[in-house]
Amino acid sequence: MISIRYVNTDEAPLIADMSRKTFYDTFASYNTEADMDKFMNVQFSREMLIHEVGQSGNYFLLASYNNEPAGYAKLKEGETWPAFHGKSAIEITRIYAIRQMIGKGIGAALMQACIDHAIKAGKQIIWLGVWEKNEKAISFYQRWGFEKFGVHDFLLGDDLQHDWLLMKTL
Repeated sequence: MISIRYVNTDEAPLIADMSRKTFYDTFASYNTEADMDKFMNVQFSREMLIHEVGQSGNYFLLASYNNEPAGYAKLKEGETWPAFHGKSAIEITRIYAIRQMIGKGIGAALMQACIDHAIKAGKQIIWLGVWEKNEKAISFYQRWGFEKFGVHDFLLGDDLQHDWLLMKTL
């Protein structure tokens, strides 16, 4: 059984630890150890991630599977792009499932919860960035109706990578 709920600020350490673990599990094999170390210790530190929870404009959704933490999503207010044509938007900045929970519907449940949040908040666009080489994630987002509208740079350690920007009209 999957359940989704908003995160309380006292759960910030759980989100930070889950963030770091899922990111490392997903991307370490594609990057050098030096770049991963720099990213994890400077750009994606536990302290930085803890600080994000509870900040204005950030929304965290926690997925549980049989009452065990299974993944989370972070939505963020703010950034807009010309492709939105002035429509109100919200970004999914992270949507991660713990490795052992992949294939159990966690991603789909989180995506639906993100879309529901966006609609309830009166948003017309929901968007995200995804690493151009993450074909599995791109396919998942396309199945949900997201379409590419641009590309932006993402610095992982010292490695300049490129993310596709995808959006869905609500």
